[in-house]
Amino acid sequence: MKGSDETPASEGAGELPRLQKALAHAGVASRRASEALITGGRVTVNGEVVLELGSRIDPASDEVRVDGVVVQLDVGKRYFVLNKPRGVVSSLRDEQGRRDLREFTDRVEDRLYNVGRLDTDTSGLLVLTNDGELAHRLSHPKFGVQKTYVAKVRGRVTPAVIQRLRDGVELDDGPIRVDAAGLLPGGASRSHSLVEVTLHSGRNRIVRRMLAAVGHPVEELVRRQFGPLHLGALRLGELRELAAAERGALLSAARDGEDHAASGITAGRPGDGKGARGMRGVAARGR
Repeated sequence: MKGSDETPASEGAGELPRLQKALAHAGVASRRASEALITGGRVTVNGEVVLELGSRIDPASDEVRVDGVVVQLDVGKRYFVLNKPRGVVSSLRDEQGRRDLREFTDRVEDRLYNVGRLDTDTSGLLVLTNDGELAHRLSHPKFGVQKTYVAKVRGRVTPAVIQRLRDGVELDDGPIRVDAAGLLPGGASRSHSLVEVTLHSGRNRIVRRMLAAVGHPVEELVRRQFGPLHLGALRLGELRELAAAERGALLSAARDGEDHAASGITAGRPGDGKGARGMRGVAARGR
């Protein structure tokens, strides 16, 4: 960040923008409202509160936050969530000719990257963006981004089974435990149960393998949450662009996860599993 510049002249070509102009350009607020955010001490640049309205920033290298939430200064970066249906490959081009993500992204002119993957037979929340660097960071398990799934499994799941998932199970590729797990209210019968699982592991088919290891094979699996993003009422096959608040939350999660990974701290925190919607509700909205 450069120092303050009291000259009232407009910024010439090649000059770094003033902080309030950068905030307004990013869609945070109007120029006047952005100035109020700055003078109110709610804006930080590279971790330091900036109060001077003349301060200039470098959008390519400076990290700007408002109330602790990262601001994407590059307005060309776009972020979407898709409710991926079952039977769709998590790829923008499948060489085997199977259904892929182009079916839902053709209307977007930008080249998109999917953030991580969902198995072909798993539905739910998938993040897509033209921000390749962010996609790489969020996909890497070391940053500890939590994912929450609702699984319809065979058999009646007991509290002892839930505790086994929390304590950890041994798989072929090593031990693993969930960050949180719970039996959804009304989700158990003699033949099936609805289980919510939260974890930050990036291992292949990890939820299916864990539940099979405790004696309850998965019949249906839906990802309801990725980091701060929730599937909500998004219908199967629907793609929508993130709102400003969601975009800021996602960028903050990526940056905070990077900081925690660098310091050796696991970013994922156990959740309480509250507020999840059952498999039946997900399926009903997708029809």
